[in-house]
Amino acid sequence: MDYIKDVMILKLNLYKVSAFPKTDDGGNKAGVVVEADLLNEYDMRSIAAKLGFSETAFVLKSEVADFKVRFFTPTSEVDLCGHATIATFNLLRDLGKITTGLYTQETKAGILRLDVQKDIVYMEQNAPMYFEYIEPFEIEECFEETDFTDTKLQIRVMSTGVKEIFVPVVSVDVLHNLTPDFDKIRSISLKYGVIGIHCFALDNKVDAYSRNFAPLVGIDEESATGTSNGALSCYLNNYVHQDKTEFVLRQGYSMNMPSEILAKITKKDDTVTSVYVGGNAIIL
Repeated sequence: MDYIKDVMILKLNLYKVSAFPKTDDGGNKAGVVVEADLLNEYDMRSIAAKLGFSETAFVLKSEVADFKVRFFTPTSEVDLCGHATIATFNLLRDLGKITTGLYTQETKAGILRLDVQKDIVYMEQNAPMYFEYIEPFEIEECFEETDFTDTKLQIRVMSTGVKEIFVPVVSVDVLHNLTPDFDKIRSISLKYGVIGIHCFALDNKVDAYSRNFAPLVGIDEESATGTSNGALSCYLNNYVHQDKTEFVLRQGYSMNMPSEILAKITKKDDTVTSVYVGGNAIIL
């Protein structure tokens, strides 16, 4: 990256934002670079790696949507990132670059809609896609503990934009005490062509608590994942609460970074037709 670009990004257009915070210490940090059109892919990869957050979003002009957004982890580009999207559009509103209303973003997962409200942003995800079922023994090889999966529910590969393995756990306490083996999570991620594992446990205070592991793309554990929780809301509607369409989901509590994600779906003839994930964000 040349000197002019370096100064432009680091001094003017790079923001650090926390998305989905439940407390001042909570949420998931994202980098957001606005007006990033002068950057090439190498620049974006370099900035994301140097910043070190789980994802950094780069906002560009689009010929087919209101904005084009590209998402990079410290090691690779991903098609979509929920918490970085929530961070981006809350930031754009707070900077006065957009107002409340409906917008579209062009991503590698498609053109998706956003509902920008006064204190919250909802982002659209793709309708859910369901893939393989996975036996508990394969998942339990990825953790030091055994017999922690909830056998009343299915372990399933799903996607609303990013493929992941969704793993029901017997209780919130067991969930928060799981010890991951990151090498084995990388291996199973490669085997099933997913970004990582999303473990969750049902709860009577909110719909579920969860933990997300994606070491394959440089994220050992993440404190709030919008795309994962959008897919999780579809899983819960399909397997647990068929009549429920709005969900409150928490993540990051095992990391002392409490986060809360809202999700809502619409259905037609028992088929999910739209998925939205929402949350607030704060500039750090």
